[in-house]
Amino acid sequence: MGYHQLDKLDEQILKLIASNARIPFLEVARACNVSGAAIHQRIQKLTNLGILKGAEYVIDPEKIGYETCAYMGLFLKNPEQFDEVTKALENIPEVVECHYTTGQYDMFIKIYAKNNHHLLSIIHDKLQPLHLARTETIISFHEAINRQMPILDVASDEDE
Repeated sequence: MGYHQLDKLDEQILKLIASNARIPFLEVARACNVSGAAIHQRIQKLTNLGILKGAEYVIDPEKIGYETCAYMGLFLKNPEQFDEVTKALENIPEVVECHYTTGQYDMFIKIYAKNNHHLLSIIHDKLQPLHLARTETIISFHEAINRQMPILDVASDEDE
């Protein structure tokens, strides 16, 4: 996969826009002591490199009625099912994340449901037909931390 070496200006820009994605480029330019065009070019470069993956509004699931957040470990009947199960999970709107994992689970998913009854119906009506060997569900009571990957200083990386 590889990573891209960031310079001090890239770091400054990423720190500013990670804390406020709606910050005007001219404000970023002033804070970085460069031109607005330079910021625009750097943002474009970071986007083209895949470091920035776009700008989006984040919907708070609880505010639109999805009060239950659950994580589920999936055990596949056989390893050849990965692609088939992933494709089926993409068609379940309540599944918002899916990861292939090491450890005891073959896959790990994150689900939002309106309540526990809705979660049960998702498991029964949408997941059980996937013919999984079994599942383990963990319900989240509260998200304590949710943040972007921090941008660490280049100087501190060079010391390691």
